[in-house]
Amino acid sequence: MASLLTLLEAGTSPWRREWDAATGGHHVNLLSGRRYRGANPALLTLGLHLRGSALPYWCGFAEAKALGIVPRKGSKAVHVLRPQVHQRGESRLAEPDAQPAAEAGRSWVSYRPVPLFNAADLVGEPLEALIRKRRLAEGALQRPEPERLAAAEAVLSCWPVSAAFAGDRACYLPEPDRIQLPERGAFHSAGALYATWAHEAIHSTGHSSRLARDLSGGMGADGDGGRAYAREELVAELGAVLLGDRLEIGSAMANHAAYLGHWIELLKESPRVLLQVLSDARKAADLICPESGGE
Repeated sequence: MASLLTLLEAGTSPWRREWDAATGGHHVNLLSGRRYRGANPALLTLGLHLRGSALPYWCGFAEAKALGIVPRKGSKAVHVLRPQVHQRGESRLAEPDAQPAAEAGRSWVSYRPVPLFNAADLVGEPLEALIRKRRLAEGALQRPEPERLAAAEAVLSCWPVSAAFAGDRACYLPEPDRIQLPERGAFHSAGALYATWAHEAIHSTGHSSRLARDLSGGMGADGDGGRAYAREELVAELGAVLLGDRLEIGSAMANHAAYLGHWIELLKESPRVLLQVLSDARKAADLICPESGGE
């Protein structure tokens, strides 16, 4: 958390990540190639920023050591969240993203933190060959950019909240339940257009008819209104990162300085809010573009 706050105070938006097919794109296990899913791509993207890496390849200490690879001295793990299914009646942990206890005979899910090391933090003779093998494997799976952008357009266009292209603002308007975006030509790239659209689509999942988040806050508001605004913008930011990963468009939102200031206050006031916001962001992304499988 201290490292995250340092980045925010330096004016860095630590979850931004443009889609880079040259390094594989998705966050995957270095050894198996299995993709990390749920809220984990946002945590791993933050991990890349914290260590200045561009390699989205990760593995646990034990699996790396079994191949003769070890973390470089002084390197720190990034913790992802691994779901655990429990049967009713088990001792329940106080997990921020746990589902409510179900009726008799039902199961519930909690999330256990699991430490992972980035490929850039590992050393050992087999490492170079493993990275080369993973790059080749991931490169073979990459779809051409026109195909990825067309798929993103299809998913976002199918979302029931319509988007109007006019003016110079990007925002979600809760009362008419509509997304407002600038003209398409105003964006420097198609990827930037879809990243912005994804951000506003995440906001729209908070409507009272959907996930019913608190959308009452506004930029510049004080007190509870300011906290509500900061929290919702953080949900939209992280939700857009997750959508950007699923749609293979990245997340290129340029955040207003006011966002960063509000986030610093929010996270200092309640550090656990990051995990709670990640839970909301995952639910929002799942509503727009569900996923299945993965780690």
